[in-house]
Amino acid sequence: MYKVYLKDEEETKSFGYKLGEIVKKGSIICLLGDLGAGKTTFTQSLAKGLGVCDYVTSPTFTIVNEYDGRIPLYHFDVYRIGSSEEMYDIGYDEYINSDGVCIIEWANLIEDIVPEERLTIELKYVEDGREMILTPKGEEYTRIVEELLK
Repeated sequence: MYKVYLKDEEETKSFGYKLGEIVKKGSIICLLGDLGAGKTTFTQSLAKGLGVCDYVTSPTFTIVNEYDGRIPLYHFDVYRIGSSEEMYDIGYDEYINSDGVCIIEWANLIEDIVPEERLTIELKYVEDGREMILTPKGEEYTRIVEELLK
């Protein structure tokens, strides 16, 4: 587990962008944090790092949005999911096993079906900024985090 203090929104965007430049095909990023903690801002910046030109919005009601970049981005917001089984109705298996990057907001709500190897990022309010807690699971994600923190 790695902790980083983010003093403002610009630092959140910077880390998101850099992660977008680093991730590989098939990467799974799980985002946790309270409402307004910066999950969507982080995702928007990650998308820019992937070369996505479209405006990225949180797919709160559609569950998943797809974006084209140098690697496809599949942005999930599972806040309104009643159970993990509902994810299979939207083609979760195809997304999660694709060559795209999957970023899942509120991933803790579907913890039982999220792949074991992944990068979990939790954003928390602290003092005047935010704390980003990075928990890589698997060698590839540890390498990604080490490169991100250089």
